[in-house]
Amino acid sequence: MSVVTSTRENETAVLHVGGLHFASEKAVVERTLGRQTGVLAVEANPVAQTATVTFDPNATSVNELRRWVEECGFHCAGRSVPGHVCDPMAHEGDSGAAHDHAAMERAEDAHGHGHGGHAGMSMAAMARDMRNRFLVAALFAIPIALWSPVGEFLFGSTPPTPFGISDELWQLLLSLPVIFYSSTLFFTGAWNALRARTLDMMVLVAVAIGTAFVYSVAATFFIEGDVFYEAAAFLALFVLLGHWFEMRARGGANDAVRALLDLAPPKAVVIRDGEEFEVPTAEVAVGDLLLIRPGSKVPVDSEVLEGESSVDESMVTGESMPVSKRPGDALVGATINKQGSLRARATAVGSDTALAQIVKLVQEAQNSKAPAQRLADRAAFWLVLVALVGGAGTFAVWYFVAGAPVTSALLFAITVVVITCPDALGLATPTAIMVGTGLGAKRGILFKNATAIEQASSLDTIVLDKTGTLTRGEPEVVEIVTGDGGDESGLLRLTAALERESEHPLADAIVKAAQGRGLEIPAATAFEAVAGHGALATVSGQRLAVGNRRLLDREGISLDGLAARADELAGEGRTVVHVAIDGRAAGLIAIADAPRDTARAAVSALRELGIRPVMLTGDNRQTAERVAAAVGIDEVLADVLPGDKAAKVAELQAQGRKVAMVGDGVNDAPALAQADVGIAIGAGTDVAIETADVVLMRSDPLDVATAVSVGRGTVRKMRQNLAWAIGYNSLALPIAAGVFEPWGLTLRPEIAAISMSGSSIIVAVNALALKRLKLSEDEHPGGGDTVGEPRHVSAPSPDDA
Repeated sequence: MSVVTSTRENETAVLHVGGLHFASEKAVVERTLGRQTGVLAVEANPVAQTATVTFDPNATSVNELRRWVEECGFHCAGRSVPGHVCDPMAHEGDSGAAHDHAAMERAEDAHGHGHGGHAGMSMAAMARDMRNRFLVAALFAIPIALWSPVGEFLFGSTPPTPFGISDELWQLLLSLPVIFYSSTLFFTGAWNALRARTLDMMVLVAVAIGTAFVYSVAATFFIEGDVFYEAAAFLALFVLLGHWFEMRARGGANDAVRALLDLAPPKAVVIRDGEEFEVPTAEVAVGDLLLIRPGSKVPVDSEVLEGESSVDESMVTGESMPVSKRPGDALVGATINKQGSLRARATAVGSDTALAQIVKLVQEAQNSKAPAQRLADRAAFWLVLVALVGGAGTFAVWYFVAGAPVTSALLFAITVVVITCPDALGLATPTAIMVGTGLGAKRGILFKNATAIEQASSLDTIVLDKTGTLTRGEPEVVEIVTGDGGDESGLLRLTAALERESEHPLADAIVKAAQGRGLEIPAATAFEAVAGHGALATVSGQRLAVGNRRLLDREGISLDGLAARADELAGEGRTVVHVAIDGRAAGLIAIADAPRDTARAAVSALRELGIRPVMLTGDNRQTAERVAAAVGIDEVLADVLPGDKAAKVAELQAQGRKVAMVGDGVNDAPALAQADVGIAIGAGTDVAIETADVVLMRSDPLDVATAVSVGRGTVRKMRQNLAWAIGYNSLALPIAAGVFEPWGLTLRPEIAAISMSGSSIIVAVNALALKRLKLSEDEHPGGGDTVGEPRHVSAPSPDDA
């Protein structure tokens, strides 16, 4: 007997669960898996055909989880992962009284084979199967109707039967393919549900069809009474038709994840011993040398070793502009190399790649349940019980109290059972969540769970960290002041020549500003660094002194008319670089952490949504208010120590506000956790991203407003769907039970099946309408006013003064 020595923490796996035909069937998976040893939480999603399972790897494994899913009566192809990722699941080692789980996991890693399930393919296959069953049902249901009372009513008489057999026996023979092929999924589904000790829609449909068929068979051979094979056949026909359309509709809800699953290329070019080999992406290992040609996709996460190029990362991060790459830069798998050839070393493969992690994050969010859905799931279970009890009660009242014929009472009972099916209730929120998370993912906004979407919809205050969120988080030239009406570009060109020789952090900002303007930077000679002051050098025959005011004092150079402006810039929280040429003050270069291009548009978009933006920073108030004024924020919390950020968020919550915190650093993590919704900038630290509820892959503050819009739109659809599902059941039940029969308003089981299926279709289509949601980024395509660009201001000369 082996001993389990592994002490790994809990793990989460997204499993493919094929065969979830109806929304209420997810209860079978959740209850069966939830009872197993080592399983801590299960959330199944019938729309995505997946289930998120949190489990203790010391007590069970993904392989056992798959086996338990299949014991529920569903198909499981392993983890639901991108097509290029090989799901490490071993089939060996299933036998035996006990398993060494740590050893088995190692074996799975070594001998992994087969790919995880692809939810989109499963949904398409299920839709085809439902269509085929519907076509067979239609082929036989229509002839059954011709020999039933319906045919007699329409045509005055029924046609003669073959071989002179009775109409009832002929209807029975025609109904056999409908019952034993088209309807088998209802009976097997009902059996699986009862084995899992739960009730779902399959039970209701199976009871309705089975009751109609069994009674009709009894009336054909053993008892006196009318048969209604046509009711059973058309009931199956219309349920299959409705859910075929529903599957086609809800399949569109998973477009975003399907697109993510298919992003990675199936093949990669690997260089081994100097030769190029094309191999499946799943066979690429960490450390392999990759050749990525222009126009090709990057197969896995890697690091550039040779070559320079620009890479389109929009399919993963949502960033529209290509990103330049050179040796030492990281490449994200599934992005597209636009120009030059690159040689790169694979750094992460399989489920460790950024793409696989994004897919897993989105799937977990889609499978998670909003609080409203948890209530709806419980209601759906009890609604099935109400339908069964209500059907029996309806039969009893009509037959024993009202004295109606057994066939009439039975039809009323079957109608009640059919029309009360809670499928629309089960689809109400998962479809909306699927579309909402997919809508966000397409724009680089990753919601970690359904609760985050629901909470985002109710926000009224958003706290934005300054550095790295509203600003770029790196120094930039934001203003150039020249003296005596000098040339701004000429001043920047000469200064950049000196700074290119310097190692000071601010020097790079000046060099980048010159390069950004396309200036040709000359060579500097006689460079001399003056510690704590700046630097001296000769450029194009001119002697430059570049640094702080102390450097100019040391060199005996007066600022003249630039002194007042230098003091103003310093008072605004900017770092001022003083420039003197040949012993005379020539200008000032102001450097600061400039606001992001979309910061002002982001704040404007939040205000349009009725949200109060608040800036939070540890900087002094002057610097904070300068940035706040640049981006349009009125409420500023400055001089806040890192440990006090969470307390400031708590103070806003104590005022009754629903608060989101947007940050990117380790020191933001406590505030992200304290907020009602934590939003992490994608370029931020791992700690911030791990703590947050929402991740913005593009690091664009404008996406904050987009996330709120997606949350509000999703919750609106959830509420509409829930209201429709509840209202439909509340109104349809008394009609089905025959309460309005004295006034001639009744329903047959076939019509009940149409209305029940139609209700589910309406819910799915309404959720898909969320794709047309008007988002903040659509209203601010240019990101609003560009802030943070260097601007030229000529200082007054001494003569002007």
